[in-house]
Amino acid sequence: MIEVHHLNESRSRRITWLLEELGLEYRVIRYQRNPQTRLAPPELQAIHPLGKAPVLRDGEQVLIESGAIIDYLIRTYGQGRFAPAQDSADYNRYVQLLHYAEGSAMLPILLQLYVGFLGEAGAPLHPRIHSELENHLGYLDGELAGRDYFVGDDLTGADVQLSFVAQIAAKGDGRGRYPNLARFVERIEARPAYRRAADQHGE
Repeated sequence: MIEVHHLNESRSRRITWLLEELGLEYRVIRYQRNPQTRLAPPELQAIHPLGKAPVLRDGEQVLIESGAIIDYLIRTYGQGRFAPAQDSADYNRYVQLLHYAEGSAMLPILLQLYVGFLGEAGAPLHPRIHSELENHLGYLDGELAGRDYFVGDDLTGADVQLSFVAQIAAKGDGRGRYPNLARFVERIEARPAYRRAADQHGE
C-alpha cells in the first residue's frame, strides 16, 4: 500500500488530496517535530535521510518533493487525468506552474515566516518580502482571471501543487485583494476528495 509519511506542520495535504482524487488506497504515517529544534525525528530520517515531509513510499519507490510526488502519482496512476497531454498546448504551462509553486511562489511566504521569528531585527527585510508576496500572489490571481483552474478546464496537478499558496493568499484580507485565488480555494475545498482528505487526516 502507498504510504504518506507526514511530519506535523508540513504540507502533506496536497498529497493525500491527490490520492483521494485518484481513488487510491494509502495510509498516513505521522511524525512529530522535536519541540526544541523543530527537526524531524530519526524515524523519518530512516525513510529518507533529509528528514523532510511529505515522503511518499510506493513499493520500492521513495520520493520527496511535493512536485515530484504529484508528477509520479499522475504519471503512474492518472490514466490520462490531472495533466494535459505532452503534445498539447497546455502542457508547458502545466509544467511551469507545477514547478513555480515551490520554486518561486513559496519563497516569500517562507521568508515572511522565518524573518518573523527575528522580531525587530527582521524589520528591514519586511518591505522587500511584502513586495515579493504581492508580486507573486498578484501574478497567480491574474492567471486565474476568467478561469476555474490554472490549466485547462478541470483540475490538474498544477492546481494541487498551487493550492497551499492560494490558501495562504485567501486568508484574512487576502480574500478581497486576491478574489480569483479566494474563489479557487472555495472551489477546491468543496471537492469531495479534498473534504475526504481533510476529514480523515486533519492537518
